[in-house]
Amino acid sequence: MLGAQTWSAPSRWQFIKQELKPKGPLWTPFNMLAAFVIVGGLIITAIRFAKGLGAVTNLNQTYPWGLWIGFDVITGVAFAGGAYLVTLSVYVLHAEKFHPIVRPTVLNGFLSYVFYAGALVLDLGRPWHIANPIIGNKFGYNSVLFLVSWHFLLYMLAELLEFSPVVAEWLNAEKAKRWLSRLTLGAVIFGVTLSTLHQSGLGALYLFAKPKLHPLWYSEFLPVLFLASSVFAGIAMIIFEGTISHRVFRDRIDPQHHASFEDIVFSLSKGAAVSMYVYLFMKFLIFVHGQHWNYVATKWGAWFLVEVVVFTLIPCALFTHGYRQQRLDLVRIAAGMTLVGILLNRLNVSVIAFNWNSPATYYPTVWEVWVSLMVVFMEILVFRWVVNRMPVLSSATH
Repeated sequence: MLGAQTWSAPSRWQFIKQELKPKGPLWTPFNMLAAFVIVGGLIITAIRFAKGLGAVTNLNQTYPWGLWIGFDVITGVAFAGGAYLVTLSVYVLHAEKFHPIVRPTVLNGFLSYVFYAGALVLDLGRPWHIANPIIGNKFGYNSVLFLVSWHFLLYMLAELLEFSPVVAEWLNAEKAKRWLSRLTLGAVIFGVTLSTLHQSGLGALYLFAKPKLHPLWYSEFLPVLFLASSVFAGIAMIIFEGTISHRVFRDRIDPQHHASFEDIVFSLSKGAAVSMYVYLFMKFLIFVHGQHWNYVATKWGAWFLVEVVVFTLIPCALFTHGYRQQRLDLVRIAAGMTLVGILLNRLNVSVIAFNWNSPATYYPTVWEVWVSLMVVFMEILVFRWVVNRMPVLSSATH
C-alpha cells in the first residue's frame, strides 16, 4: 500500500524490486498451461526466423497473408476498439458512469496493440524492413499500409500516455501524475482520431482486392463496415474482459466499482445493440444494392448467413432483450457470440473468402495456431501482472 510521504529514489527502486517478485503461487494450472504454450511458441518463433515462413506456415504466393495477419492483427485491433470508445465517452462526452472501467479498458487496448500489432513482425518476409514507414526509407504516401503503420505507432504512444498516470500513482510520484494527467484529454482526442482512421484503414486494405474477395464480403464500404463493427466488438470485449476480471481480481476492486459494474454492463449492452442495428442495416443495403441474391443458395451464402444471422443478428437481439429485461446472463452470452462473430467476419475477409475462386488453398498449420495462442497468453499474463500491482481496478490509497 502506498503511503502519503514522498519517496526518495532509493526507496522507489526498492519498491520496484519488491513488486517484481511473484505474488501468489507460481505453479497453478493456468500458469503451467501458459508456460507450456509460451515456451513452445518461442521455439516455433525461433524456427520461423531461422528457416523462414515456409518452415512453420502454409503461406504461399496465392495466400501471402494468413492466420497471423487475419487473427492477430485484423481481429485483435477490432477487439481493442473499446479503449477509444470508453475514453471518448468519459473525457470528451463526460459520461462519468463509465469512469471505473477506463483504466482496465485502456490497459487492455494498449496491450492488444503491443502484442497483436507487434505480431505483424512474425508475418513479414523481411521483418527488418518494418521500420521503413517510420524512418523514411521510400515513403509510400499513397499506401493504406503507410497510414495504418503510422497510426498503430502513434496510437500506442497515445494509449501509453493515457495510462501513464496509473504508473505514476503506483510509484507514488504525485508531481509526475499531476503533470501526466493534464495531458490526458489531448492524448484521448488524438487517440480517438487515430483509432477511427486506422480501424477503417484496415478495411481499406481490401478495397484493392475486389477480384479476389468474395462478392458477399467485398464492398466499397468496407472501411465504414470495419469502423462500425469495431464499436460493438470493443464493447463486447469490455463486457467479456470485465466479467472475468470481476471474478479473478475481486479483491483488487473498489466496492463502489463492483456495485456499479452491472449498471455499466447494461448501458454498454444498449450501445452494442444500437451499433449492431446500424451495422446490420448497412450490410442489408449493401447486399440488396449489390444484387447478391444468387449467392444465397450456395455454400458461401450459407456461411455468410452464419456470420450475419447467427453471430450478429441474434447477439443483437440478445443485447436488446437483456437490456430491457435487465438480464445479465443474456448480455454476457451476447458478448461472447459477438466476439465469435467479429472473429468470423475478419477471418472471412482476410483469409477464408479471400481468393475464393482460386484452386490454391490455405489452412493454417498447428504451429501458426500455437504462436497465435502464445501471443494471447502473453498478453493475459502481462495484464494480470499489471493489475495485481498497479491501481488499475481501484485507486491507490494515500
